[in-house]
Amino acid sequence: MRDLVRWLVVLADEENVSAAADLLGIPQPTLSRRLSRLESDLGATLFDRHGRRISLHDKGRAFVEQVRVADAALARAELGLHDADELRIVRLGFLHSFGTWLVPRLIRRARDADPGIGFELFQGASLDVTSRVRRGELDLGVVAPRPDDDQLAWRLLQRQRVQLAVPLDHPLAGERTIWAERLRDETFVSMAHGFGIRHVLDEVCSAAGFTPTIALECQELATVAGLVSAGIGVGLLPDDDQTNNTEGIRLIPLRDNDAHRDIGIVWRRGAVLADHIAAVRDLART
Repeated sequence: MRDLVRWLVVLADEENVSAAADLLGIPQPTLSRRLSRLESDLGATLFDRHGRRISLHDKGRAFVEQVRVADAALARAELGLHDADELRIVRLGFLHSFGTWLVPRLIRRARDADPGIGFELFQGASLDVTSRVRRGELDLGVVAPRPDDDQLAWRLLQRQRVQLAVPLDHPLAGERTIWAERLRDETFVSMAHGFGIRHVLDEVCSAAGFTPTIALECQELATVAGLVSAGIGVGLLPDDDQTNNTEGIRLIPLRDNDAHRDIGIVWRRGAVLADHIAAVRDLART
């Protein structure tokens, strides 16, 4: 079953038989035959074919999601065969920007409370983290903003204000506070789509009546700060973050009510969390 899950999930993620076969290290015709055999056994078509590209239709998507859940349950059952002392592992996902302050504090508190607890960490964009939690690949995720996903439970940890970052020689650098509507003609350096801060930027600008002009997209907040310092554009950075110490930038609080990101912890709705995982979830809000 684990082998079936592996190649089926890779196919679903890649949506390309040749690319999936390369990742799996098997010939493309072999993978195509496996898929045809599975669909024949099930009596249902899982994928729509578009030449070499494939895409899950609704029934196929529902089936693959259930397969992911079943595989996660099987993995937990296999772990249950081993010594209980080896089981206190929390698979924790989080945004890159939380890796310098929020997550280290959480891990420290968890280990102070239970020295035997262990962590497997994954860093990525909000969409990556929440997708892995939903599929059962992660136990908990610390993300922002709150995901619009009824398969996930959410608990608010804190609300973090977002500030405008400008170069020191920028005409707005002398402002004490600013409304987003004044940024209509600015060029932004931004996180890529899927990251929480990008969602905040899009929402704040939309509420102010414009779509931001993006000069460059980044994967790290530190890169955003560095590019702002170099004069490439302006950007949004969260309060209480190490990027705020970047030389050559001025941080200006935004006056807009929606200029914030809600940071929270997510887990799969309806999942029965092991005691040590539930304990870490509860520690996160203290």
